[in-house]
Amino acid sequence: MSRDQRVFGPGDRVLLRDGVPVAPLAVADTARARRRGLLGTDRVVGALWITRCPSVHMVGMRYPIDVAVVDRDGRVLHVATLRRLTGMTRFRLRASATIEAAVGSMAAWGVQRGSVLTIGEPAP
Repeated sequence: MSRDQRVFGPGDRVLLRDGVPVAPLAVADTARARRRGLLGTDRVVGALWITRCPSVHMVGMRYPIDVAVVDRDGRVLHVATLRRLTGMTRFRLRASATIEAAVGSMAAWGVQRGSVLTIGEPAP
């Protein structure tokens, strides 16, 4: 017996790495959207930018993800792959947001510590 997969994304914005578009992006900028994140989904297309989010945990998640933690300027402070159920990032004082994506995405997009991630507007 199979169940329908719940897919998160793609979002209506664009994730930029050092000014270069790399993926579709959704932005969680309300308290409710930040709390929900990717919970209840089975996979993600593109990325989710969670504002005012200095750390994340994987409690309740069904699949592993890549994360990038950024400061207020979008400079990447930390990149990691988090395991389902038990993964987490530690709180960072300078952190402002966390970007979540499918495993392997951060490497494929060239995101590493020191990269600058920003939110781009959708193409007209």
